[in-house]
Amino acid sequence: MQVILMEKVVNLGNLGDVVKVRDGYARNFLIPQGKAKRVTPENLAEFEKRRAELERQQAEKLSAAQGQAAKLEGIMVQITRKAGVDGRLFGSVTNFDIAEALKALGHEVEKSDIRMPQGPLKMIGDTQLQIALHSDVLVNITVSVLGEH
Repeated sequence: MQVILMEKVVNLGNLGDVVKVRDGYARNFLIPQGKAKRVTPENLAEFEKRRAELERQQAEKLSAAQGQAAKLEGIMVQITRKAGVDGRLFGSVTNFDIAEALKALGHEVEKSDIRMPQGPLKMIGDTQLQIALHSDVLVNITVSVLGEH
């Protein structure tokens, strides 16, 4: 199915691109979330009328993400969990826990934006993580997991 992208989508294209995607991806994700519309003459005409407005909205989102990134860059979050003698945690530290810790520090971050390539943290120590505030804005933070016996 061919769709017009209404905003930048990672690994797919930029605003206004006409791309071919699988039907299920378009029907179940892109179209319901307002990220794309089917390619029809009416939708193409409507998109061209709204192009300037959509580009302005995208620029505002990017500048807001860059402003938030300046505040978050290099921040250290400390989370305390019960741990065994060998430094392994009873349980784990997930993206939800990190989002809550950031919220306590006054930073609103969606848990889905926190990138944890190795999965939940299960050991005491410092870990470098990335937060994707926007498809073009990545922020590095340090999560320090402290153990209590």
